[in-house]
Amino acid sequence: MTPNEKAKILSEALPYIKKFYGKTIVIKYGGNAMIDENLKHSFARDVVLLKLVGMNPVIVHGGGPQINKSLDKIGKKGKFYNGMRVTDKETMSVVYDVLTSISEEIVNLIKTIGGEASSLSKQEVLGFIRAKKLIVSSKDKEEEIDLGHVGEIKNIEPLFMKNLIDHGIIPVIAPIGFGEDKEMYNINADLVAGKLAEVINAEKLVLMTNTKGVLDEENNLITGLTPKGIESLIKVEVLSGGMLPKIQAALIAAENNVNSVHIIDGRVEHALLLEILTDQGVGTLIKAN
Repeated sequence: MTPNEKAKILSEALPYIKKFYGKTIVIKYGGNAMIDENLKHSFARDVVLLKLVGMNPVIVHGGGPQINKSLDKIGKKGKFYNGMRVTDKETMSVVYDVLTSISEEIVNLIKTIGGEASSLSKQEVLGFIRAKKLIVSSKDKEEEIDLGHVGEIKNIEPLFMKNLIDHGIIPVIAPIGFGEDKEMYNINADLVAGKLAEVINAEKLVLMTNTKGVLDEENNLITGLTPKGIESLIKVEVLSGGMLPKIQAALIAAENNVNSVHIIDGRVEHALLLEILTDQGVGTLIKAN
């Protein structure tokens, strides 16, 4: 890239840098972007750059493929219901180990690029996301489905993140909750990101995935969606599986004063910068109405 090309990109990004200066952006980091080495470094550079130009990125990460790999090693097959992992006690132990390891890896990667990041210590995990066991019903609502150590969020204590942000540090959050019953709970990372964006009054919520965004019946990208459009897509089962928690998280955030929610293609290098600092975007925008 020539100096002129770099200058052009920077000049085009300046209005967005000014617009989002000092604003908090919650990013759900997952999919191929967490596995492919080039995409990992691309993501870390994007996050560090956003921090350098005055924004406050907060990372919530998943770890599905890594958890599956660890379960395979002990001869355990992962099971899912409506995009949520069925989590018995043994699986919860694996989930905790894998997610905390991923948090450390993200922190270290950001530091090697020149940024500052921090993940939750075990004690902070116990107080950060307060959760309770998630109770779900079958489609006909005639029976309850026991997902084990799968939780729903009761509340989030944002003080940990405020302290980090105030000191120029990027928070890295694993989606683990702790209940009044003293049990740990596995919580869908998209839902944690959505609730977190609401609690800390984030400007944006960005959910990274392994598709172009939300697709219609013919697999074409839908660039904008409202609750009515989402309802229609669920009825015809265009939206299902792992996309359902993403849509739920996006809607809850959009309806609770998060100014914009995006589901973007994490397989695209520098997808985060393209979404935040350019007009073109790389995914689906969810609006409350």
